[in-house]
Amino acid sequence: MIIGGNRVGRFPGLEGMDKGRMMEEKRIVVVGGGASGLVAAIVAARLGAPVLVIERMQRVGKKILATGNGRCNLANRFLSLDRYHSSDRGFVERVLGRFGLEQTLDFFRELGVETREEEDGKLFPLCGQASSVLDVLRYELDRLGVETLCDVRVQSVEAGSRGLSCVCTDGQILPCGRVIVATGGKSSPNLGSNGGGYKIAQGLGHRVVEPFPALVPIHLNAPFLKRLSGLKVEGGVCARVRGESRRTEAGELLFTDYGISGPPILQVSRLFSQAAICGWEAAVELDLFPRWSEVDLAERLARRFQEQAGKPLEFSFVGFLHKRLVPVVLKESGIESKGPCERLEPAAVKRLAALLKGWKIPVTGTESWMHSQVTAGGVELSEVEADTLESRLARGVYFAGEALDVDGDCGGFNLQWAWSSGQVAGTAAARSVLSNSL
Repeated sequence: MIIGGNRVGRFPGLEGMDKGRMMEEKRIVVVGGGASGLVAAIVAARLGAPVLVIERMQRVGKKILATGNGRCNLANRFLSLDRYHSSDRGFVERVLGRFGLEQTLDFFRELGVETREEEDGKLFPLCGQASSVLDVLRYELDRLGVETLCDVRVQSVEAGSRGLSCVCTDGQILPCGRVIVATGGKSSPNLGSNGGGYKIAQGLGHRVVEPFPALVPIHLNAPFLKRLSGLKVEGGVCARVRGESRRTEAGELLFTDYGISGPPILQVSRLFSQAAICGWEAAVELDLFPRWSEVDLAERLARRFQEQAGKPLEFSFVGFLHKRLVPVVLKESGIESKGPCERLEPAAVKRLAALLKGWKIPVTGTESWMHSQVTAGGVELSEVEADTLESRLARGVYFAGEALDVDGDCGGFNLQWAWSSGQVAGTAAARSVLSNSL
């Protein structure tokens, strides 16, 4: 039998109602065919449970293909709790403790994926292809007889006298013994995440911490953005919220016509998303010369202006600062760009050094969900069992991945959470349904 272009061959209707009903009672439905859902399905099937994966897109794993710029940064050597954000880090610790980095690497090694380590501990497939990760996951699903039902949306999970049922928007009602909600968050909706899992959770009585974009470019309030659009520079970043320094990062920065992006910006962006939601004043502070102190930079500038005596001020920066930045930083420092550089007053040199070391630009918000890599917020953790990821409000329902109020930094931490939470949920759901206990 073909449903939605996929095999659904071993479920009710083929082998008699009694056997079909028994299969329904033992079946685990995984809602969402992303990273956490696929691992949950594999783990549950390995333990002997019949598993059906329902995916709203036309195929599973589309977001996996996009991770790591198409190379899949599947984990990080320096796995640490301080790289995660949630209302309960102890919850995160318990999940990662059950399926951590070494277990993850062993899992993928057994599937055929060797890894290589790059800067900052980032781990990628040795072949450099995200498709290899999805390929081995899909192969394992097929080997285990896991069924997939694509291009179908689950709108709710209902509990009845005979157990649970997934109610789909196309009218299908799929009975099952356990449900794992692994629908992702709201980031990159074109790849499958549209917040549907939150509606399922709320329908079961769960509270959802308001989701907001994380790992996302930010918007700035500045008149010079079009002049700098496309410019890349190395520098430091400090996120300032309500006047306080909240987090610092460093690396390549990319100016855009609406604001700024780059790895350091993505790492601090969740702070600016929160600020926008709360209506707090926020600013990004750029350090364009992180190797030197402000005093050292001022001395270097003063010496340079004397050594370049006779040259126009703007031209004296050639070889020292990107030429597109020069007129902008001079104007922002209140310095007239005309005239020879040696005539610049010491006070003006200090202002210039101060700006280059701490250029504060107001932040007005972030880019949309379409441009965010991960979702912050999600199902309230206090309503979920940390050791099993089972709902405390709807027995037999489990949550995994971004559906929960957990998000990580850039660098493989979010995929690690997906693998870990998927494994924990899949293991617990399978053991529960096979022992026939709720």
